[in-house]
Amino acid sequence: MTMLVFLVSLLAVMAMGIPIAFALLMSGVALLMHLNLFDTQILASNLVDGADNFPLMAIAFFILAGELMNAGGISKRIIAFAIALVGHVRGGLGYVAILASLIFSGLSGSAVADTAALGAILIPIMVEAGYDRAKSAALIASAGIIAPIMPLSVPMIIFGVTGNVSIPKLFMSGVVPSLLLCIFLAATWAWICRKEQFKVQPRKSLAELMQAARGAVWAFILPLIIIVGLRGGIFTPTEAASIAAFYALFVGVVIYRELNWGNITEVLVAAAKTTSVVMFLAAAAMVSSWLIAVANIPAQLGELLAPVLDNKLLLMIAINLIVLLVGTAMDATPTILILTPVMMPIILKAGIDPVYFGFMFVFNNMIGLLTPPVGTVLNVAAGVGKVTMDQIMRNVWPYMWIEILLLILLTFFPDIVIVPMRILTGS
Repeated sequence: MTMLVFLVSLLAVMAMGIPIAFALLMSGVALLMHLNLFDTQILASNLVDGADNFPLMAIAFFILAGELMNAGGISKRIIAFAIALVGHVRGGLGYVAILASLIFSGLSGSAVADTAALGAILIPIMVEAGYDRAKSAALIASAGIIAPIMPLSVPMIIFGVTGNVSIPKLFMSGVVPSLLLCIFLAATWAWICRKEQFKVQPRKSLAELMQAARGAVWAFILPLIIIVGLRGGIFTPTEAASIAAFYALFVGVVIYRELNWGNITEVLVAAAKTTSVVMFLAAAAMVSSWLIAVANIPAQLGELLAPVLDNKLLLMIAINLIVLLVGTAMDATPTILILTPVMMPIILKAGIDPVYFGFMFVFNNMIGLLTPPVGTVLNVAAGVGKVTMDQIMRNVWPYMWIEILLLILLTFFPDIVIVPMRILTGS
């Protein structure tokens, strides 16, 4: 009954079009009243505690770093390098989109930021070269979800804080799967464009390729610094985020000289707006998380999943199906904040590696960013690509199925995630 009250109240408020953070608070109030615990002091205390969390500062700095990279010229130099490298092959601009997403994902950590930045630059170039606008937007949206499964992932920070799981280990768990995802997407793009006639970019000379590489070298240095620093225990994820923001500011002002006081102000305002949304969501979710624990909802869900609790594979399949279903109606951040405290006790009881589960949970939620009706990344790609949701949805399905195929592969073969993570972290 307690679980039903929470779910019905949350879904009913969301159906009314109320923002998810306020929906979480209102469902929390409904649950408090159901449990005869209603007290404004409890509500206020948990709300403050939700935002008063040092590791969450990493989100603010990574968001700021992403904004600085876009405004400071790092993004366009990454794309210029990718075009110089593979732009001359048939369908090359599609591979450019995938390669640029991989490189940029190690800098921004956000699917929305990646999709917006790359789409705004690449889609007009692709359309001019004869590529279908909707197909181009669908590919960039699908490649945009590489960012949250690569190191410096914002969703992994949120999961790590909420589930009390090592954030550096979560970061490293995504290295090999993100490379596999790039290969899967490239193979899908090759199949889709096999009969298309595209205008091919001229092959760049070695000198031009080296010039493009020199222009992008500052972008390549940052993920290297962060990964080595985290691997060596030199700094924490929060400190890594602040280093990323300072580095992006330094490169934009001193090296590329595309940042000035005017656009720095705009960048700070944009980053502050995005950060405030995420932090308020985290604060509101803390109310729900506390109530979920008090109401013993994990134990109730554990009883529902009891028939598969002794079989790790069946349990992961069941959870994947639940998360895929939830992802069609809810954005990734609230899903992580709401379901993590519910799922973690079950995962630990079943003996599943929490880092592996964290990666799978985040990856599953990222696929949800491509599923209608919510589909945040899908909406962003449609906006920057100037296509309708109907057009982009018709073209995104092949990529969604290939991403679900990778999810299934990693479910049946967890060592693909676990072994590289342990090697990279030395654990």
